[in-house]
Amino acid sequence: MSNGETMARGKIGLALGGGLARGWAHIGVLNALEAAGIRPDIVAGTSIGAVAGGCYVGGKLHLLEEFARSLTRRKVFGFLDFNLAGTGLISGDRLNDLLGLHFGRQQMDMLDRKFVAVATEIGTGHEVWLSHGSLVDAMRASYALPGIFKPVKLDGRWLFDGAIVNPVPVSVCRALGASVVIAVNLQHDVFGKGTVLADTRADRASEATLPPPNDATVSKGGALRLLHRQFFGGGSDTPGISTVMMEAFNITQDRIARSRLAGDPPDFTIAPRLGGFSAFDFHRADDLIALGAAATQRALEDIRHSVPSRSEPAKLATDPHAGIRSAEIDH
Repeated sequence: MSNGETMARGKIGLALGGGLARGWAHIGVLNALEAAGIRPDIVAGTSIGAVAGGCYVGGKLHLLEEFARSLTRRKVFGFLDFNLAGTGLISGDRLNDLLGLHFGRQQMDMLDRKFVAVATEIGTGHEVWLSHGSLVDAMRASYALPGIFKPVKLDGRWLFDGAIVNPVPVSVCRALGASVVIAVNLQHDVFGKGTVLADTRADRASEATLPPPNDATVSKGGALRLLHRQFFGGGSDTPGISTVMMEAFNITQDRIARSRLAGDPPDFTIAPRLGGFSAFDFHRADDLIALGAAATQRALEDIRHSVPSRSEPAKLATDPHAGIRSAEIDH
């Protein structure tokens, strides 16, 4: 029996990587795979990949797409419920409420296919695979970006973004029995060409600063505008707080992904061309979804040789009223 025949008869795994706003490309990928009749048996997601994967397996991808396409810059900022006194700059309650509205008490055990959201335990650095319990809680833990969103406590463990330890969770699909794994890497075109710049001069140092607000600016509600500038940047080439944090996180994520994928490579990689998008371009969903679909179309010819299409769509669990419990940890 050939290797291709073996893979064709085995389980198909889909590993959805992290990438914040670039994660809207996952919607295009999933729609294109579904249209081609390729429906994975196992879906593992990290960070925004866990959100897209959870919505897909939970039968709500169309709602995520509608939400993403409706976003404008103003709406994005409206979801940023700043929480300067807490463990994250953004509490994330508004986004959590939105997920809860659509998924209610839906449990991962009720899904017709295996779904895993990858998170990281604070303190130990353990890679945590969430595959039982509340679907919403698992997604929340997986995208809890350190310093931005507050961490989530599940089963006595404080968890945050899984991209810190496993940015593209191919290894999860393999461990759960997938014989062929399709990976979606959102960072390939963004940081994939990182190198070393040697012998660079350091005699023109400057600091990233913004002018302090005056009393008139604050009294007119300018404090919120100043916070927006500090968070997102603007008015000069000085990066905002979010840019500095996200660039550091994404570069680290890219280096980890390269190492892990080299040791446990997928059978196929879908790599949307996202170099022109920032981590906070949530308002550019139309373009990102289109690029995800285009990248999938480029890869489909190769994928079809090893992955059979399935004529019947998967039946998704949609009962939102089952008993809820905190997401459990399953390795």
